[in-house]
Amino acid sequence: MEALSPFAFITIVTLISGAGGTGLGGVIGALFNSESSKTVSLLLAFAGGVMSSIVCFDLLSEAAEAAKSVFDAGVWAVAAAFIVGIIVVYGLNLAIDRKTRSEVPHTKAQEHPQTHDDIDELIHADHLNEHIRNKDSRLSLVVAGIVMACAIALHNIPEGMTIGASFAISDDLMLGSGMIMAVLIGLHNIPEGMAVAVPLISGGMGKVRAVLLTTLCGLPTLLGAWLGFWLGDIGPLGLALSLGFASGAMAYVVYGEILPEAYLIYQSKAPAFAAMAGIVLGMVLIFA
Repeated sequence: MEALSPFAFITIVTLISGAGGTGLGGVIGALFNSESSKTVSLLLAFAGGVMSSIVCFDLLSEAAEAAKSVFDAGVWAVAAAFIVGIIVVYGLNLAIDRKTRSEVPHTKAQEHPQTHDDIDELIHADHLNEHIRNKDSRLSLVVAGIVMACAIALHNIPEGMTIGASFAISDDLMLGSGMIMAVLIGLHNIPEGMAVAVPLISGGMGKVRAVLLTTLCGLPTLLGAWLGFWLGDIGPLGLALSLGFASGAMAYVVYGEILPEAYLIYQSKAPAFAAMAGIVLGMVLIFA
């Protein structure tokens, strides 16, 4: 049997990480119809810590090196791509939040700055569930479902770009940073899948249908992986810009959403220690 091409290998791995991770979370949510806030918080914080290490110590380092091979001031191009990645993901998330905030409260403004209090708010699963509970029109349900899909895609596409760009700089597809990132994002997607499935099932949707919908929510990761790998494969400048943009988008997801959310879900020092443990593990995986 012929060996898989890099593109086919990345496609399969990303499908397992994206759709497989969210689907597994959906199955767990369907079987137990509950989620442990402590477990979700620590898993998110730990994954955020490892992602931080890989973004800062691996991806950005590779991006700067690739850019400098094209022109001396290439690091500024990487910095610009990094900032663009942050702005794009933040801006799109802000647009979705403003659209839905009037229908479903997503913050406790009196207790802390505006941010999401739980993962189902982050991906707007509670927005869809509110429409289901109120028995709103089919059009309202479709619109709410599209909003949730867009919110999840905003997280999954940059995650996928990070996977694809990581594979583009990996000498060994099986053991390189691309595979490490795919595994980490797959772990991160499990609680995300739980957060999608539990409110859907609680709102009256059948378990099989909820799990299938949850699994489909992970598919945008594949689009990001293809884009990240393609940009990283067209030359040093494309690789630098791809890694810079994906790193910025991922940095916003980690520091603007995953870590704050982990602290709010389980308000203790434990998420901070989980994140630091993740940073240490990331360093070991990169430099060992």
